[in-house]
Amino acid sequence: MRFETKQDVLDWYEKQPRSLTHKFISAIPWDDVDKYPLDKRFVPVLLYMRDVETLTDMYHQELLRTPTGKDPVIAKFMERWGVEELTHGEVINRFLNQAGIVTDEKWQAQVRKTVSKLYRMNTYLITSLTNLVGKKFTATHMTFGAIHEMSTAQGYRRLIELADHPVLTKILGGILREESAHTQFYRSVALIELRQNELSRRIARAVIDRFWQPVGQGSLHKSRTHYMINTLFGGISGLELLEKTVNDRVKQFPGFADLTRITETVKDITRRGLSEAEAA
Repeated sequence: MRFETKQDVLDWYEKQPRSLTHKFISAIPWDDVDKYPLDKRFVPVLLYMRDVETLTDMYHQELLRTPTGKDPVIAKFMERWGVEELTHGEVINRFLNQAGIVTDEKWQAQVRKTVSKLYRMNTYLITSLTNLVGKKFTATHMTFGAIHEMSTAQGYRRLIELADHPVLTKILGGILREESAHTQFYRSVALIELRQNELSRRIARAVIDRFWQPVGQGSLHKSRTHYMINTLFGGISGLELLEKTVNDRVKQFPGFADLTRITETVKDITRRGLSEAEAA
């Protein structure tokens, strides 16, 4: 699917139905959640996913201070994107409680409170620098978004496979349908922006090569990120999956034909995880 303008992408996106509607959520067999076993090793993964989804409103506010966030097409997309991501976090939290992992009523505020002052300060500085670059940084923002959405989707797919919990499968299936639409938007706008300007391509590639890290790392402690990566993607099959479904797809972006950053970063995390397990 190829779009000529950002407005074309938005028009497509707005035609996509929401998956996590009130009707869908109400139809989830919540009372059946504790009838199926949930491996305890997936609880920190689900908490991580919940928190990443919840913190997207912080990212949304950060982006609104940049030329990218002020673009009317992208701003319109992010209004709905932000609502959907928060709903993902809320539904995952409800599943956890139904599974016997009780969370605080004010868990969302607690998640936001854990974000370090250093991260907030760095984000403020990066946003200020982004404003100096101007609209040519939009390609970078959209490429980052595409990579994060692709990897998030693969994380959910991997969790469905490994956890093998019928109710969780239904919930994550609904989330995945919305994440797929998000991926298409970010990817399509990134391609449009990257094709238009060589400087945009060079900036995007340089930033991804130097600064990309798995979604959530930075706002959440890297030990949590590494646990999630090792649990879902540790081993050859997990690495091959990410390379095929994320790194190789991004290689199709203009200026990214020889990209290795994503695969190498994840591989490094899993190597360290294996070394720590052997030493324990």
